[in-house]
Amino acid sequence: MHSLGQKAAESAADTASSSGLAKVFVHDSFQQRKVELVPVVPGEIRMYVCGPTVYNLFHVGNARPLVVFDVVARHLRARGYRVTFVRNVTDVDDKIISRANECGDDPKCFAARWTAEYRRDYQSLGCQPPDVEPLATEHIPEMIAQIEQLIARGIAYESSGSVYFAVAAFAAYGELSRLPREDQLCGARKEIEDGKREPADFALWKAAKPEEPSWPSPWGPGRPGWHIECSAMSEKYLGSTFDIHGGGIDLRFPHHENERAQSQGLHGPGTFARYWLHNGFIGFRWVFGDKLLAEGSKIAKSDEAMRKLYHMFVARNCIERHGGEAVRLWLLTTQYRNPLAFDLDMNPDDPPETATFRLPGLEEAEKRIEYGYQTRQRLDDALQGQKPEAPGVVLPESDGWLARLFAALDDDFNTPMALAEWSGALALANRVLDGKVTPPPAKDVRRRTLQRLSIDLERAGAVLGLLTRTPAEFLAEHRLRRIQVRGLDAAQIESQLAERAQARQAKDFAKSDALRQSLWELGVEVMDTPTGTRWRVRD
Repeated sequence: MHSLGQKAAESAADTASSSGLAKVFVHDSFQQRKVELVPVVPGEIRMYVCGPTVYNLFHVGNARPLVVFDVVARHLRARGYRVTFVRNVTDVDDKIISRANECGDDPKCFAARWTAEYRRDYQSLGCQPPDVEPLATEHIPEMIAQIEQLIARGIAYESSGSVYFAVAAFAAYGELSRLPREDQLCGARKEIEDGKREPADFALWKAAKPEEPSWPSPWGPGRPGWHIECSAMSEKYLGSTFDIHGGGIDLRFPHHENERAQSQGLHGPGTFARYWLHNGFIGFRWVFGDKLLAEGSKIAKSDEAMRKLYHMFVARNCIERHGGEAVRLWLLTTQYRNPLAFDLDMNPDDPPETATFRLPGLEEAEKRIEYGYQTRQRLDDALQGQKPEAPGVVLPESDGWLARLFAALDDDFNTPMALAEWSGALALANRVLDGKVTPPPAKDVRRRTLQRLSIDLERAGAVLGLLTRTPAEFLAEHRLRRIQVRGLDAAQIESQLAERAQARQAKDFAKSDALRQSLWELGVEVMDTPTGTRWRVRD
């Protein structure tokens, strides 16, 4: 057994590097290898992540970078770094204009409404807001200034009121994506405007079209291209050179390649992002029984096999069905840069709009979250009214797991390994609470161990973004959600629980037991604890 005070001091010493901060390693997509993260300014991390184009609810694939880079920011802050996290919102774009026109809405109002919905959903996933969340339409002057400089440097040109980046004039083009020239042309976002010198050239400024939003510019009214937005906003808030640029792997080309070309075209080699972090795709697997019916490597409406199932992949629908923390946990079960499969179990003979279906990965994640909150509730009950124990020995198993969790996140944000330590700590807490530790610890060691586990689970939860609510709040909401999904009668459950409470108060234990069985048959598990009766919707 180890001393609680001694271990805390040792842990602080172990995590300190020569600069006084923990060393963190990341897989840099540009170098295509794992390297130490060495910030431009010692002790400070400046990070830019590409945000959404707001015209609809986002799906679970879009949710992945939100959760991934939320954990990146949380962990770096927990390690002592001063983090400035910027994530933009693209609120003017072809898709926004098209959808707004379909709805008969003003594009500005349309984008503002979907921005609010986007923020609602990322908060439901337990994501903290970035330090800066700039809107593209509020940074048009910065974009125009950059475009003017690119023209002056001879790597951009004006044509009929539009401006294009001359890819051939930037020798380092393609270094990030490492795609051959023919693949660059096939993968580039198609620009339909006439006047481009080369097919690979991309728009920095688009001349105004009738009935579309536009802003005045030296080249006439128009609006910015997609890529220049991020170059302008990242420079404004993070400078011409910053530490981390993040986003989904699908953005590496052409978006990130074009951002890099624009920004280095302005400021020279070695500027812009020092490290590139890309999260992998989320694919899907449709199964029924033991038969695989369809699968895809990326969630997208363009996939014919997925189109009729798409509503099942919408993040808000998943959140309402299984809870935001369950979706978050599921997203963290695979290391961020690896692919992840979203499993759907549904009878192919049922109409997708009304079919009964299961999402096995989210079901399992929801069970783990419920177990975590039940454990926190049991710890709170056991420690209620107790004063903190003086420093002393704790059970060995409660020592070291938090340091290993942090070490896993130091190693390219390895969340599966971190979650294994977190799950082990929850299991240990329940074993101690149930008296299943051999040999049984002394009472003071038991109390000190439970206090240590409670504190360390809170620290781990703050970094992972898990179990951050009060158990009572979460479990009450969880029960209501489960009642709705299972189609149970909430009023009947509450009535029988109240009747059982009266029977227990009257010491009519036969009636109490009968009501417990009746509730069990309804799908409700009743638990009598020293601090009162609790219940859950059983699996």
